[in-house]
Amino acid sequence: MTDAEPGRGTEPAGGGSASEGRVSSGPPTGGSAAEPGPWVSVTGAGPGRPSEQPLHWGRLVGGVVVLALLVFVGVAAASAVTARRAAGREAVNDALAITDVLGESVMQPAITGDLFSTDTATRQAAIARLDTTVRERLLSDTIVRVKLWKPDGTIVYADEPQLIGMRFALDDEETQALDDRVTKAEISDLSAPENQFERSNNRKLLEVYRPVWAADGQTLLFETYSAYDAVTARTGDLTRGFGGITLTSLLLMLVAQAPLTWALVARVRRSQRDREAYLARAVQASDDERRRIAATLHDGAVQELVGSAFLVAGAADRARAAHDDTTAAQLDLAAGSVRSSIGGLRSLLVDIYPPSLRNAGLRSALTDLTAPLRAQSVAVEVEVPDELQLPPEKEELVFRVAQECLRNTMKHADAESVRVTLDDHQGRTVLDMMDDGVGFDLDTVMKRPQEGHFGVRLIADQASAGGAELLVRTAPGAGTHWRLEISR
Repeated sequence: MTDAEPGRGTEPAGGGSASEGRVSSGPPTGGSAAEPGPWVSVTGAGPGRPSEQPLHWGRLVGGVVVLALLVFVGVAAASAVTARRAAGREAVNDALAITDVLGESVMQPAITGDLFSTDTATRQAAIARLDTTVRERLLSDTIVRVKLWKPDGTIVYADEPQLIGMRFALDDEETQALDDRVTKAEISDLSAPENQFERSNNRKLLEVYRPVWAADGQTLLFETYSAYDAVTARTGDLTRGFGGITLTSLLLMLVAQAPLTWALVARVRRSQRDREAYLARAVQASDDERRRIAATLHDGAVQELVGSAFLVAGAADRARAAHDDTTAAQLDLAAGSVRSSIGGLRSLLVDIYPPSLRNAGLRSALTDLTAPLRAQSVAVEVEVPDELQLPPEKEELVFRVAQECLRNTMKHADAESVRVTLDDHQGRTVLDMMDDGVGFDLDTVMKRPQEGHFGVRLIADQASAGGAELLVRTAPGAGTHWRLEISR
């Protein structure tokens, strides 16, 4: 339930005329000192009364498509991130593997003892031979720098001659690679002093280092610097390949599921049509049964009672003519009782099947419903535009809800005046029923109905079953205002 104004052109609670011909929300006459409560929708109140909306084909298919697209985008994004990470790892692993192979097959065999000679000429000749090997077999568009380190941080060889003989402290990763005899990789820190000559190309580099051994068994650190562009390119290749396979598979799965989804939607739609047809037949059967019962009562019991009333009245007249006043009084009492029963049966016939609803329209039917209130000296006003036309099922819904509301008013409201209006407003048919009676506590009636006070739930069930919304505003001592809103 929503404790808020319906927001559909409702009026202030203090009475007065409403815009577009809508009736006031206060009591129809006089009123009481108490203020009516807020508008409350009772069609969704309580368990067992879910609001079931009709199935819309376009909305359902659109929802399925949107959900599929959301799943597709989500899986595609997750796949892209996963593929990029996997591709990045794979590219680094490739660089590690290449450095391993080059270190064992190219660099390590080229390291001779002359590289550590104290004779400058001999050492320079060994460096020149190693440099030739490095430039011919190691340096490429991918590997842009090669260094060979002693464990104490001295650079024994580099393809940049200015670095040879310089000494820098090895970091923890490089020391661990030497100690554990493993190959490691990391992004180059170009701000480090040993990388001063790598800054000029302004490119991101990947360092890969591993231990190698000279012919005399001395351990050295072999380090290559690879352009990170190669890693990025490799990552892109793997991402496109992996992502393409994933997205293609997902698209194929969606396409494969489309016929099943279409079939399920079609089946749901057929089921809804069947249910609507069954409901229409049930309503029609109920209408036919009410018509049959009404005809049977009218042509049978009512006619017989009318005849009996005439017979008893005639017998009373004959008794009076014979000066048998006691018998005549008893017969008059019996005739009055029969006539009262006839009136009750005729009112029941109107409840079961109102002929005026089919023959004369809602105005006459609603007027007939208020007849018992007039009989109790309640001031009644009924307003229905002449041009208002409703489908039969909507007329039936308006009649049944009005019937139950007015029945509750007659039994419990103790009202002096009642006003019933029916009109179109912003594409909806609106039925308003107001009384200046004692009102009631809606929460108490809905949650803990007393004996004979189940009418509110019955009205809510009728409105909900007809796809309408039923609102009420009331409070003890403030009268009651019912509002039924039916979409056209």
